[in-house]
Amino acid sequence: MNTDHAELCASPEWAAHLHDEVLPLAVARADLGKELLEVGPGPGAATEWLRTRVDRLVAVEIEAEAASLLADRFSGTNVEVHRGSGAALEFADDSFDSAASFTMLHHVPTAALQNTLLAEILRVLRPGGVLVGADSLPSQSLHAFHKGDIYNPVEPAALLVRLQTLGYVDITLCVGSRLTFSAHKPPAQDERAA
Repeated sequence: MNTDHAELCASPEWAAHLHDEVLPLAVARADLGKELLEVGPGPGAATEWLRTRVDRLVAVEIEAEAASLLADRFSGTNVEVHRGSGAALEFADDSFDSAASFTMLHHVPTAALQNTLLAEILRVLRPGGVLVGADSLPSQSLHAFHKGDIYNPVEPAALLVRLQTLGYVDITLCVGSRLTFSAHKPPAQDERAA
């Protein structure tokens, strides 16, 4: 992230915005279960809110410094921090009840890599598990704000098709001042028969 972006994402104002406006809307209809994977937490503004809603939160952060700061911040809590890429998760299939990605997808440089990341999340979700998230909508002001940084915004209609193609079901997209979404891993075969 560029300096301006890093400062904003670590600010109390950004945390308040996420906690009051973004996160409640994004998870309103989702059952997060007991174990949640958060991909790309950055400084942890969403992590702080999400961790109070699950027994265990595993945060995967690609940037070494951010991962180290996050590990220090949440030491002794129900948050485990792993440094790594969401596109190559180190967890076994069916490891988490839910997953989250907040204002992170537009930092992934290509649609193909975004798809790889979304496929990896699907792999580690338990049957019936849910991915919840939010991201910015494309705009000139955001493009300018990301100067010197990766800015690859997600187009909502394309995201719907991409999630379906990857194998997600029961997908909900909401487009307002931002994009919020939820998508589920199909339930186990025996659950579908019941």
